[in-house]
Amino acid sequence: MYVLKLHAIFFFSYILLDQITYDDLRHGDPSLKMTENNLDVLIALDGAKTQRFHFTTILISGMGFFTDAYDLFCISLVTKLLGRIYYHIDGSPTPGSLPPNVSAAVNGVAFCGTFVGQLFFGWLGDKAGRKQVYGLTLMIMVVCSICSGLSFGNSPKDVMVTLCFFRFWLGFGIGGDYPLSATIMSEYANKKTRGAFVAAVFAMQGFGILGGGIVAIFVSFVFDRSYHVPPYSVDPVRSTVTQADYVWRIILMIGAIPAAVTYYSRSKMPETPRYTALVANNTRQATSDMLNVLQVEITIDEESIVPSGDRNRRPNNEFGLFSKEFRRKHGLHLLGTTTTWFLLDIAFYSQNLFQKDIFSAIGWLKNPATMNAIEEVYNISKAQTIIALVGTVPGYWVTVGLIDRIGRFKIQMIGFACMSLSMGILAIWYEFWKIPANRIGFIVFYACTFFFANFGPNATTFILPAEIFPARFRSTCHGISAASGKAGAIIGAFGFLYAAQNQDSSKTDHGYSKGIGVRNSLFVLTACNILGLLFTLLLPETKGKSLEEITGEDRLDRS
Repeated sequence: MYVLKLHAIFFFSYILLDQITYDDLRHGDPSLKMTENNLDVLIALDGAKTQRFHFTTILISGMGFFTDAYDLFCISLVTKLLGRIYYHIDGSPTPGSLPPNVSAAVNGVAFCGTFVGQLFFGWLGDKAGRKQVYGLTLMIMVVCSICSGLSFGNSPKDVMVTLCFFRFWLGFGIGGDYPLSATIMSEYANKKTRGAFVAAVFAMQGFGILGGGIVAIFVSFVFDRSYHVPPYSVDPVRSTVTQADYVWRIILMIGAIPAAVTYYSRSKMPETPRYTALVANNTRQATSDMLNVLQVEITIDEESIVPSGDRNRRPNNEFGLFSKEFRRKHGLHLLGTTTTWFLLDIAFYSQNLFQKDIFSAIGWLKNPATMNAIEEVYNISKAQTIIALVGTVPGYWVTVGLIDRIGRFKIQMIGFACMSLSMGILAIWYEFWKIPANRIGFIVFYACTFFFANFGPNATTFILPAEIFPARFRSTCHGISAASGKAGAIIGAFGFLYAAQNQDSSKTDHGYSKGIGVRNSLFVLTACNILGLLFTLLLPETKGKSLEEITGEDRLDRS
């Protein structure tokens, strides 16, 4: 059912976007030819030395991604707690847990919002400009993070419905950050370090995941030490102290802080010179904006500037999104970016969202009945933080250091190959890894999948769509690619929830039917990574090239 809905959304999005012509995306001067002045501006931008503004942009854009990751992944730390608080069953030998449909909604609804936000803000970023909507996404995230923690209601159902409502709109704001941050950073960067700069923005996601774990550890530690309560097996009712309801709310609301801190700086950022020069065709403004933030030398030939009133001159490369010309020039590229991101996110988000269940399955986490509610949050958070420290964060920053040396294509191929190998090893010898003496080996290979996801396709699928499409479609195509990824995340979030259940119906979580088990689920994820490896062959290498050289926008029109 969910897959059919996703296909319907993609179909109607395709029909809508197919109606967008180049005229719809034009601003200011109607003549969008690549003039010598435009090219001079872009050459100066590509040749600019790395400066303070570049690092400021990385920080401003990156804090948005820190918040994105924090907000998306912190929910997995508190879902067990939500089950204990709102779905306790008197006399049950096991703690309360969220019903399958509620758990799927709570874990996945933010991804649904992100999916819609990526499509909408990606399109809007090309229609209205990157700067015009960049601050709006942060404000949505701030408001909805706070409101998620204030979810109210007189019954468990009311609280969950309210929480899901605000997390959908939180995801909507997060979705806008993907195409806008990637596009802005790629359009400001010089060609020598563009990959590292865009990767550094995305690498803040690793710190967001790590930050969520650290915050949850701290909050749960404070509450656990403040209220000494017995484990569930000793006293089922007292094991979930009333004040535990504050724990999950505080953890969710803290996500608003980094977004709020950077809102002012983001609102003051100028429009990217590439958008102003190539889409708005305002060379004077592009030059002025660039000189205000970067130390570059550039001169403008006033006589060669195209008059803004000349409406009879048409660009040589004018064609609509999803037109035959677009499909001929960029169709395979779009297929490559959408499929690789889709397949990667099935595997990546399945593990991130439900790694606590994997840890429980191999015995790395204690039986829930032997812990109180807050202690369980602490242990789940500790496990996720260890994985983030060992595998997630290092992978991101190795990508930052090597991407402009090795190249995007090679890193993505290496990442998919090593993820396939690591997951295959875990799946084939799964029973071996469950033996207590071998659990460290499981953690090593499990961490390797995260390392090579981040030193691999999780970073490159974000970078490539911001480089290989023309400026007037760049944000839109990145949004489509990212939305395809989130469709994969939704499938991973909903599908793995059911699929990873034990094949013995007597050993499944409360309310779930039997599934294919963790081992077979790992085989499915291995297959996804192998397919991702194959679809990567559709993508070009962009290392060391200017954006205009990659897209063909560097060809002068002298007519």
